[in-house]
Amino acid sequence: MKDILVVVDMQKDFIDGSLGTNEAEGIVSSVVALAKNFPGDVLFTRDTHSTEYLSTAEGKKLPVEHCIQGTAGWELHPELGKIRKERDLPVFDKGTFGSKELAFYLRDQQETTEGISSITLCGLCTDICVISNALLFKAFMPEVPIRIQASCCAGVTPESHKNALEAMSMCQIEIIS
Repeated sequence: MKDILVVVDMQKDFIDGSLGTNEAEGIVSSVVALAKNFPGDVLFTRDTHSTEYLSTAEGKKLPVEHCIQGTAGWELHPELGKIRKERDLPVFDKGTFGSKELAFYLRDQQETTEGISSITLCGLCTDICVISNALLFKAFMPEVPIRIQASCCAGVTPESHKNALEAMSMCQIEIIS
């Protein structure tokens, strides 16, 4: 059995770019330390949009271009990108809040390898992509403990971060301080 860490959307546009926040900037060093020292497999997601983003359903509701594939804003934070490249860790590009591809990958890992003892998530944004992936993983693998490293997450606002943590807790997702 192995533990999995999923680092969600730690990209320039969400940290200090078009949708960046002080809270997002404030978790970078903690996320880097967690990814460096995690005693299991580490996976990354990357929010990925095309230049047609503003004409999509999401773009109409959030009309701020971000994470356009191939731009600087789409890249993982440099320290996390370095960890990923040095250790040849997988990255899952996703065009929606939750990654179906990653959920299928994890379910296959659970069913065909030695199994998964837990999945821990960290990253951005707690109230959009972190919660979406956590609930997706819970639906795909209801018996695998899903955990959120709260100190390594930030939401769109501090209040929405707190609300997302409470919602996940109600869905039997463990919140780690």
